[in-house]
Amino acid sequence: MGEEDDGDLIAFSADQEDEEERRARAGRGRRGLLLLIGGGSVAVIAAGLAGAFTVLRPLMKPGDYEGKGTVPVVVEILPGSNAGQVADVLVQAEVVASARAFVQAVEDRGKSGGLHPGRYRLRKRMAAVEALNLLLAPQSRIRRRVTVPEGLRAVETVARLAKGSGLPAAELSKILARPAELGLPAYAKGAAEGFLFPATYDIERSTTPRELLRAMVRRFERAAASVGLQEGAARQRLTPGEVVVVASIVQAEGGREADYPKIARVIYNRLASGAKLEMDSTVMYGLGKHGIMASNAEIKRDTPYNTYMRPGLPPGPISNPGEAALIAALRPAKGDWYWFVTVDPQHRITKFTDKESEFVKYREELHKRVGRH
Repeated sequence: MGEEDDGDLIAFSADQEDEEERRARAGRGRRGLLLLIGGGSVAVIAAGLAGAFTVLRPLMKPGDYEGKGTVPVVVEILPGSNAGQVADVLVQAEVVASARAFVQAVEDRGKSGGLHPGRYRLRKRMAAVEALNLLLAPQSRIRRRVTVPEGLRAVETVARLAKGSGLPAAELSKILARPAELGLPAYAKGAAEGFLFPATYDIERSTTPRELLRAMVRRFERAAASVGLQEGAARQRLTPGEVVVVASIVQAEGGREADYPKIARVIYNRLASGAKLEMDSTVMYGLGKHGIMASNAEIKRDTPYNTYMRPGLPPGPISNPGEAALIAALRPAKGDWYWFVTVDPQHRITKFTDKESEFVKYREELHKRVGRH
């Protein structure tokens, strides 16, 4: 029985065991070799990626163009836009190559709060930093500019503003008729005439009629502070509003700027003597006309501005004076002049006198020049 059992067992001889061990060792060797080769491949690939990153790193920066661009293009920055939103607008307009490049340029310059709304003249395919430079340059901003000359009346100022800005004249007139919205000084007594300061104004597309007229009043207030209106009026024993009235007459009467202090002196001399001003410019304003020569019939027309018929200053300014006229009203020339006549309106030649006979002579000279008898 034991022999039969032994016959059922699988037995290995010593030679068989040695062969199997050799095979196992060979397998381990091959696995080790494969592992070594695999480990070497990983090292080589890692080294290759590191080298590629070093080479490609400059190319991984945000896409950007070079130079100052090509053809002109106009872009509009909306109010409240941040750097990223501005960047998107520039990419869409083909100004910059990528939003990232522009935002990075803004951050590098610390100009996140320096981008203002408005329309700008840029160029396509600009380097991001060049686009930023133009957005920060005042000359790149597209604005309408309106120059309002000295001496215009309020209604004429509105017409000038409407023509130059494109804003509706009707809307400007409506705002003008609501002086409480203009931020006028108290001594304006609720009337805009005289306080729409003549200057050059930049007008954005978003500017409203109210904003524009308020800007003119603010500009007047800056000029008033600059010339010392409040203090100067006290020295003349007038209110600031009365000084503006005097300045408006000085401005409306014409003449050269050098003559303004003399014209102011004539006004003050006549006020001091209790005489009527007898200024043709005020008469014409009251009649809604222009000119410095009122006819006899016009002089007899009674209006609040007829200084031939009414003593003292008229009730309000008759024009919007500039800084030179305000200064003349505050610092009149010294002299005894009681009359003046602009004998040559075309060349703005004005003559002054304290003698009525000379005044009559100057009036005749003016009438002769303009062909009036």
